[in-house]
Amino acid sequence: MNKDKKIYWIVTIIAMALIVLPSYFAPREYLEETMRRMQFPSYFGLELDILKVVGAIIILIPVIPAMFKEWSYVGFGILLLSASLAHFIIDGWAKGMAPLVPFAILSVSYYYFRKLNDVK
Repeated sequence: MNKDKKIYWIVTIIAMALIVLPSYFAPREYLEETMRRMQFPSYFGLELDILKVVGAIIILIPVIPAMFKEWSYVGFGILLLSASLAHFIIDGWAKGMAPLVPFAILSVSYYYFRKLNDVK
């Protein structure tokens, strides 16, 4: 495995962990309170959880076509930028900056994804 592939897989696994795992390890009451405080519908958290898992599976399974991976990257980018904006508006700068960390890592993953797949 060459250097670029190693970097891609390490960064991608870290990005997927930072995006997906908080939904399962954060206290459920905290997540529900956050959804309520941001005035999202009660089902929105479940929808996000399901779509995060589906997106992570699409990105992590090598045989899935690149087009689907591209859409998953776009979905995660929109998710993280929207989360940053929502937290910034409701909770202030500190919490608004938090989703930008996985977004930056996801961006590195996407860079290496494009580099390795050389989509022309």
